[in-house]
Amino acid sequence: MTKVDLITGFLGSGKTTFIRKYVKYLIDKGEKVCILENDYGAINVDMMLLSDLESESCGLEMVAGGCDYDCHRRRFKTKLITMSMLGYSRVIIEPSGIFDVDEFFDILHEEPLDRLYEIGNVIAIVKADLEGDLSDEADFMLASQIADAGCLVLSHVQEVSVSQIEGTVEHINNALKKVKCNRGFDIKRYKTNILSEDENKLLSISATDFIVKDWGQLTTEDYQIIENSGYHSYAYEKKISIDDSSFEALFFMHVAMSMDEIKAAIEKLFVDETVGRVMRVKGFAQNEEKWYEINATVQGINVNEIHIGQDVIIVIGEQLDREKIDNYFTARYSTIKTT
Repeated sequence: MTKVDLITGFLGSGKTTFIRKYVKYLIDKGEKVCILENDYGAINVDMMLLSDLESESCGLEMVAGGCDYDCHRRRFKTKLITMSMLGYSRVIIEPSGIFDVDEFFDILHEEPLDRLYEIGNVIAIVKADLEGDLSDEADFMLASQIADAGCLVLSHVQEVSVSQIEGTVEHINNALKKVKCNRGFDIKRYKTNILSEDENKLLSISATDFIVKDWGQLTTEDYQIIENSGYHSYAYEKKISIDDSSFEALFFMHVAMSMDEIKAAIEKLFVDETVGRVMRVKGFAQNEEKWYEINATVQGINVNEIHIGQDVIIVIGEQLDREKIDNYFTARYSTIKTT
């Protein structure tokens, strides 16, 4: 049977970056891996970011979006059936940042997938400086992804203080309590793994269910913990479904703006309350014949040169006003539920 891992993570958590590192570890130990991008969007930016990984040892597939939930679920199941015939030892599924983990378990327990696949791990990625004032709906999405995770991995640890990490863990625990989930994380129980008590120094934890470490310093032993972390079945109160979610994504194609203009527009979007709650902006833009990847949250904007791209900016958030956001970009847009 083929093992299948699910890599979850709320908007902007760093799933794609983690997958690059995790897949390299699996390939180095001799596995043949396929990454399946399972997104509701018609354009999958993350798949383009992973395109250079394609090789004899690593395949890259996508479940096309742009359809309703039931249609998307059928496509997801059909793709998994097809992939089972291609000889992969492991499939890594990267869903959207707004994802119902129950969909993963439900589909993998349906025939014939229950005979073709073995559920390996559910790995949840969370930013170490998680935004503190998320909506109840966003907290539900966060908690539902963490509840079943075999391992919680914090990202950008090296960029924040210990007190910020402690605040993020407290937020996670509160989000779990909101949905009446008995799971929780207590940094104090990992006391022996803390490198420094100074709140401005790096906190480093490598435990069976919790990784808090600079990803550049992850060891083979750390990846072995993650690879063998499995998953849990904690009960929680399911308050909303993906179909009822107020999350959406606006797609802006062929943005006729310079990079400085795009960055200025994004900065304004995050503080303009009249457009709804913008939580993430991602995509690509071409400037002076070079492609750049754009990845922005309220904490900041990252722009990196990339070898390939597609002229698209995606604005993701809650209760977005597409007409007002359209005024920020010289572009045409399309809209879908969730991302």
